[in-house]
Amino acid sequence: MTTLKPAKGRLLVAEPSIIGDVSFNRSVVLLAEYNDNKGTVGFILNKPLGYTLKDFVPEVNSDLPVYNGGPVEQDNLYFIHTIPELIPGSIEISNGIYWGGDFNTITKLLVNDTLNETQIRFFLGYSGWATEQLEQELKVNSWVVAPNVYENKIIGKLNEDFWKEKMLEFGGDYMLWSNAPENPSYN
Repeated sequence: MTTLKPAKGRLLVAEPSIIGDVSFNRSVVLLAEYNDNKGTVGFILNKPLGYTLKDFVPEVNSDLPVYNGGPVEQDNLYFIHTIPELIPGSIEISNGIYWGGDFNTITKLLVNDTLNETQIRFFLGYSGWATEQLEQELKVNSWVVAPNVYENKIIGKLNEDFWKEKMLEFGGDYMLWSNAPENPSYN
């Protein structure tokens, strides 16, 4: 498998060796920001919380799912999307995926039932790494950096089995982990 460097828009796939890590076990993270001097920000893509947006923003009455974005600032709502032309203030991550923007505009779009889960994804919290922290985790094989081959379609594609799909895609020894129980003591 080719060893990629982390970069905005790439994926971090948790190595099976980080079993027991409550936040990142079996996670696939989209890197939204990567900077050698300022640190790294990403969002866990495959961990729905069992809540919908209306649980946090009742005025929108939206059934869009909310995901666990990571362990940092879990009292804040974040979002990625594919519609910068509708949401002012959006920042491009890469390949037509955008982060943030004007939330009042999003509220109006949701009230008008204009947005769907192929266009926008909401998260409580985010994943963050201080300068050099991610590099240290890569050196101890906590993560595999993978390309985002789905580009902006990744927002609507993902599900809870995404980590398993990546293990099967990586092949070799990773295939063994794809069917292992999440808790090894269940084996």
